[in-house]
Amino acid sequence: MRMATPLLRAAIICLAVSTTACRVSPPAEPVLPFTLPVTFAAESSGAFEPAERWWTEFDDERLNHFVDTALVRNPGLAQAIARARIAEARVRSTGADALPQVGIGLNSTRQRQNLSGLGLSDLGDDMAMLSNNHNAALDISWELDLWGRLSALSASARAEFLASGEQLRAMRQSVAAQITQLYFDITHARAQVELSEDTVTALEEMARQINNRVQIGIASPADGMLADANLGSAQAGLEQRREALAVSVRQLEILMGNYPAGNLQTSATLPAVSPPPTAGVPAQLLVRRPDVRAAELALIGAGYQLGAAKRSFLPSVSLTGSGGYSSSEFSDLFSSGNLIWSIGGRIVQPIFQGGRLVAQVDIAEGQRDETLNAYIETALNALAEVESRLAVEGLLARREQVLDGSASAAEEAVRVSYNRYLQGIDPFLNVLESQQRALDGRSAHITARHARIENRIALHLALGGGFESGSSTVLAVTPVSAGSLSTNPREEPR
Repeated sequence: MRMATPLLRAAIICLAVSTTACRVSPPAEPVLPFTLPVTFAAESSGAFEPAERWWTEFDDERLNHFVDTALVRNPGLAQAIARARIAEARVRSTGADALPQVGIGLNSTRQRQNLSGLGLSDLGDDMAMLSNNHNAALDISWELDLWGRLSALSASARAEFLASGEQLRAMRQSVAAQITQLYFDITHARAQVELSEDTVTALEEMARQINNRVQIGIASPADGMLADANLGSAQAGLEQRREALAVSVRQLEILMGNYPAGNLQTSATLPAVSPPPTAGVPAQLLVRRPDVRAAELALIGAGYQLGAAKRSFLPSVSLTGSGGYSSSEFSDLFSSGNLIWSIGGRIVQPIFQGGRLVAQVDIAEGQRDETLNAYIETALNALAEVESRLAVEGLLARREQVLDGSASAAEEAVRVSYNRYLQGIDPFLNVLESQQRALDGRSAHITARHARIENRIALHLALGGGFESGSSTVLAVTPVSAGSLSTNPREEPR
């Protein structure tokens, strides 16, 4: 019974596959287990407008130069281009299996045969026969793709190639986003360093004035100690911000393919944030996002692999042919009397292979199911990224506005509290508290502006904009001609 079950299943698969035509039908389009809304929940107006160079909205020439440099020199991007070329070569390699294989050979042998070993003792013990044999032949072999197995494998390789093109486009978008984000990480760090430097300068002057008052007996020695402690804390904070700046600069240099020397310069002021781009509709996002398209192409390739595995149960038909010349004398090798040829055919029907073919179908089915769920997961993540980034756009803008007002009020409080201290109205602790609130408030305002920029970068990346050439991007960096490969993953293979 254990043997009968796989044999019965193999027979059913063989019968089902044999009823199909020689051409391989494309796998069915994936169906999402949820309903796509007409518009994004966080935005309901405007069609998506792709921006090839969305980072230029920040109006920073240094940033534009850094992104352009990284798109040429980034090592990770170079790896993605190499993977795309490998995938394209696999398409050509797999397609070659469906074509006749032709080879030409030329060989010569000289043989000595001992006749005494044949029982011819009357000829003596040292009798031997020397013979020459020269052959020149053209050999042809061809596996006929009657059931479409080879076509299915070729279609799977083509889907993998197109997926690598989408992955390359996704990598380019990711590199542009990483460069932009690191650039503004550095700008944010420089702004924080500049704020700390201004604070240290102001506290140095304040400490000098307080210590002068202590020396002439107007102020308490404790006030001088508190002023010096406050200055030391601000100086330590400045060094911490300089440390963050140094690390970010080197990370950007690595992404650009440069030695991490820490010499890159950026603006010291974060730019204003323009209105957000329109997101379009969810259905268009799934068609546009390169990672979703790559996941769909992987699913299509897995479907073709499953079709090829099922067709392994059907007979394989091979044709062979050979023609050439054979002679014992090389000088007469190509004479008409030495012409030889042969033609043959071979049909092999798998009968019993220990369950190997059934196991291969099970593997292909499992891989198909895995890629289907990977596609669903990728689609959900893509939709969630857009919804999340759109939802926080307004929240971050209001947060920045509130923090700006709060920081301005705290800075004014420093001036007022210090004047009241000089007049003997308030204690010095009020001055220290207002100073700390002013520093924290302005730092938080700068960080809020940076958070808005980070969210905008993530929104552009989530929307899948930029490098709209799609799969043709990979064709531009590989030797294959655009006409030799279809960019439609669902075109039926022949």
